[in-house]
Amino acid sequence: MGSIVYYLSLPFIYAVSLMPFWALYLLSDLFYFFIFKVFAYRTKVVYTNLKNAFPEKSEQEIKEIMRKFYVYFCDLTLETLKTLTIHPTSLMKHVQMENEEVFKRFYDQHRSVIIVMGHFGNWELAGARFSQEKLHKLYVIYHPLANKKFDHLVYYMRTRLGNRLYAMNEVLRGMFRDKALLTATAFIADQTPQPQGAYWTQFMNQDTPVFKGTAKIAKKMNYPIIYTSVWRPKRGHYIVKNELLIENPASFSEDEISEWHTRRLEQDIKLQPELWLWTHRRWKHRKPQIMD
Repeated sequence: MGSIVYYLSLPFIYAVSLMPFWALYLLSDLFYFFIFKVFAYRTKVVYTNLKNAFPEKSEQEIKEIMRKFYVYFCDLTLETLKTLTIHPTSLMKHVQMENEEVFKRFYDQHRSVIIVMGHFGNWELAGARFSQEKLHKLYVIYHPLANKKFDHLVYYMRTRLGNRLYAMNEVLRGMFRDKALLTATAFIADQTPQPQGAYWTQFMNQDTPVFKGTAKIAKKMNYPIIYTSVWRPKRGHYIVKNELLIENPASFSEDEISEWHTRRLEQDIKLQPELWLWTHRRWKHRKPQIMD
């Protein structure tokens, strides 16, 4: 069954990928109508997340953020398919990099780095764009798909321009194996871990578990942590902004590292909330009670 779905989907996926951007966004507008207006895809989850994250905002403001989010969400979905065939020249036109010097500094020092980011803006286009910088080799952490054919397609999509991948359960092993190389390992650090063993903090006005893995690995490897965010000044254009967050993670505790990158992402979400992935059930776990 999985193979049938794959082969039926493949012509559509490539057709979307080969569309010029103007046609892609016409299709995205149609998707927006059906996904948001007709099928109301995860609107209850999005609405609840936004109300809890922004209790100070009015009903009208929440609904406007929702509308903007679904426009972005449909664009994000189709833009991600675009990375399957996009030419580097088109990437350079649509995705701008800022402050690449923060990478060059450590590249010149022959130091690998860790990138920490969230599901904010188009992280897939940003990763593809990074491949054109000719500095560190980008390694992206990914979760292999159960469907082997779709997994192969996604693997190809993310590596065709020169980037590499680490499977989630092989990150530390892979980083030690590649220690002689100059790498930038990208952690998307706002996913939902199991409540036990997570670092708990207040994030977007709610008790939130944070993966400790990013902090553990950064501290163990002592690679500088660069915070990267992907802004969208207008439709079809992104700006990838980079800043040094922590130069020597070994000097800080895991909890401090987790707190800093979480606070930094929160700051960006508050400035442009429609660019974060609100369909994600980020707050499905409750903080464990500490027993006396």
